[in-house]
Amino acid sequence: MKKLQLLVSLMLFSLICWSQSRSPEDRPNIIVILTDDQGYADVGFNGSEDIPTPGIDRIASNGVVFSSGYVSFAVCGPSRAGLITGRYQDRFGFARNPLLAPKDSTMGLPLSEETMADLLKKAGYRTGAIGKWHLGAHPSLVPNKRGFDEFYGFLSGGHQYFPEKWVLNDLSEARDQWDGYKTKLLKNDERVNEQEYLTDALSREALNFVNNNSDQPFFLYLAYNAPHAPMQATEKYLSRFPEIKDEKRRTYAAMVSAVDDGVGALLDLLKTLNIEENTLVFFLSDNGGPTKDNGSNNKPLRGFKGDFFEGGIRVPFALQWKGQVPSGKRYDSPIISLDIFATAASLANVKPKNELDGVDLIPYLTGNKKGNPHEELYWRNYNANRFAIRSGDSKMIIQPNQNFLFDLSKDLSESKNQFSIQEALAKKLSEKLEAWKKQLMDPIFLGLLEDEEYSRLHPDRYTPNRKIEN
Repeated sequence: MKKLQLLVSLMLFSLICWSQSRSPEDRPNIIVILTDDQGYADVGFNGSEDIPTPGIDRIASNGVVFSSGYVSFAVCGPSRAGLITGRYQDRFGFARNPLLAPKDSTMGLPLSEETMADLLKKAGYRTGAIGKWHLGAHPSLVPNKRGFDEFYGFLSGGHQYFPEKWVLNDLSEARDQWDGYKTKLLKNDERVNEQEYLTDALSREALNFVNNNSDQPFFLYLAYNAPHAPMQATEKYLSRFPEIKDEKRRTYAAMVSAVDDGVGALLDLLKTLNIEENTLVFFLSDNGGPTKDNGSNNKPLRGFKGDFFEGGIRVPFALQWKGQVPSGKRYDSPIISLDIFATAASLANVKPKNELDGVDLIPYLTGNKKGNPHEELYWRNYNANRFAIRSGDSKMIIQPNQNFLFDLSKDLSESKNQFSIQEALAKKLSEKLEAWKKQLMDPIFLGLLEDEEYSRLHPDRYTPNRKIEN
């Protein structure tokens, strides 16, 4: 009798323990879809009229649109460093766009930082990165050394889209900054002879990754190069936009449409595999559109890529988790790309190595938490000596030639500068900004704007015998 009671007690204890813990299989899959240089207005859920995005819009209709969704910087590299770590990148010196410097172990994301892949591997996730990396080309900094089990893509800050333009076998053949655009693609540490248009190849590999890992928790970081320059599209996508007469805008539309096809196919696959309701999907751009360079549209926002006006840092941003967060919801409180890491950490029930600046968004979306996820959001451009802060509806930009203060609830286009007439508010925001600045580091590497200087200081940047002309 006593043995039976003991057995029953042990079974009950085991049942209680099982019910209080989540097995890896119960943790949601996490997909982050990141486009490059996409304009705020260039998705249907933000009002696009000339570029249909039915695939991307499904994320919005199935979930939540963040009308005030920000990134942590206005250009590619630092923005990605913030997203992948959940921390303001200036805390660890990633203040510039990294150069192509495959021999330099300091040119990229420092090893002190934990990536989202590092974090989720601790929770038993299978991790994959597809597309653009731009966080370091040194062998110690590549995706497979930063927590990713699988990688398919390229290491540089951009890439040619047509396979016939991939004329370099690897980075050992690079002789200047832009040669990274011409390399063959990488599958883990091996170069491959890819034959498809770049965007289509990345979409295909995303589908393969999900297909191959659908029986376990997975994290997919799908970082499209499109619609970043060079402006290149196949006739398949160009033919969809005969009514767009501006060639740059037409090519841009075609590039976005190629991404949209891939996103739609990925969502279809989640449904087919019956994992749609156990998969959290984020969609966002890495920064605002560079309207003159690629024909993007940031309206009604002021500014563009590189700015701390809204057009540089407020991006198309949506999330879906069917059955867990409301569908068709528009969430207006400011959030930031740093929140993706914190949300993933919470859902995977794993403790991050470093202190995060992001927050778990899910309780705010379900209504379990009230108020704003952030009291303030901050930005720094070290080279330009430019800073910005958003607190509530107030947004202030401090820079050498002119300061700005806007009420975004009344002036989304930032047309009415109130800096000189709101002195008390400007002083309060300045104090908050000064306190934040004390937590930051100077840049740990020279960036894209210092390309020539870096090459002079590192004459063996590409090959030992490379000569630098003065």
